[in-house]
Amino acid sequence: MSETTEITNEILEALGIDNDYRTESLELLEKGESRYLRDLKLNLTSTLTSEHLSTKECALIGLSSAINNNNKVLTQFFTRYAEEQGATTAETAEATGCASLLASNNIFYRFRHFTQKEKYSQIPARIRMQIMMKPVTGKEFFELMSLAISAINGCEMCVNAHEDSLIKMGTTEERIFDAVRIASLVTSAGKIIF
Repeated sequence: MSETTEITNEILEALGIDNDYRTESLELLEKGESRYLRDLKLNLTSTLTSEHLSTKECALIGLSSAINNNNKVLTQFFTRYAEEQGATTAETAEATGCASLLASNNIFYRFRHFTQKEKYSQIPARIRMQIMMKPVTGKEFFELMSLAISAINGCEMCVNAHEDSLIKMGTTEERIFDAVRIASLVTSAGKIIF
């Protein structure tokens, strides 16, 4: 067995996937004996822990990111991981809801930002956002998940608004940075494993 096949199998085992699983992308990396497979493995592993986030928070950010990216394999993995870290069904549901709500918000506010027309800022959004009022994960953490999803979706206005809100709540920049780092790595892994 080649080293790249061993690394591929280690990645699959860590995710709880059968060793026969392959996507076209994964096959290309494995057949080409790409050193990137080792990076992929280490990057995936680094989404599970943080010096500034609890393991449950890492798992919920990973879950929300995987759902946002419509990635079935990583959604299943991060759901299991979140549950193992003590996340309740209400918390995993909230990570799911966050991804869905931010998908609409990010499109809507990106549109407002892109057009820069005052008229669009005066028209009510009419997007229901009650989940943000009393989140079961807490206001600060919901903002953190919202920021991570907004970063994935590329909404500059949303990223700035959530980051500003978090700073005003007393959230450290290291905590914010790690949330976005996890979201970026989950998104990256989802290009290979889905």
